[in-house]
Amino acid sequence: MKYLIVGLGNIGVEYKNTRHNIGFDIADKLVFDLKGEFKVERLASVAKVKYKGRQLMVIKPTTYMNLSGKSVKYWLDKEKIDVKNLLVLVDDVALPLGTLRIKTKGGDAGHNGLTDIIIKLNTVSFSRLKVGIGNDFPRGYQSDYVLGKWSNQEIDVLLPRVDVAVDMIQSFVSIGADLTMTNFNNK
Repeated sequence: MKYLIVGLGNIGVEYKNTRHNIGFDIADKLVFDLKGEFKVERLASVAKVKYKGRQLMVIKPTTYMNLSGKSVKYWLDKEKIDVKNLLVLVDDVALPLGTLRIKTKGGDAGHNGLTDIIIKLNTVSFSRLKVGIGNDFPRGYQSDYVLGKWSNQEIDVLLPRVDVAVDMIQSFVSIGADLTMTNFNNK
């Protein structure tokens, strides 16, 4: 069984350790834990790893956040992976810092990366692991906030949550979205 795990973020040094790149950070930790490595391929950095007999294609789109759908569609098609085996790792300002939640469908919640994926795949029915980054910003400054660097206090909260997110991904590919939601959501 093959899965596509997509960490959302922006490429480039200036975006490293920003709130918007938490999807990249979780993808990096997953691949590191499974002893894989990323190689730059078409539209993404790609790592092929195995977990409990499942093949995981882990990608970090190189298209920048707002055009992530192009990369996701390309790799789903190229690898012939069913959209039900897609998991997108995405930051969410509507969730408190460190909250982790899997959803199997839904709108874009104002997230341009999700908007592009929904448009390119022509469906809202795909799983996403939402990572709460909080919303401690003045009205009109969301862009500055999500593209801002983590504070030391935020990093202290987040680091253990990245490990839990990796556990959730491994659970998703082992036992499916529904049981993973039961076991992890709101915990």
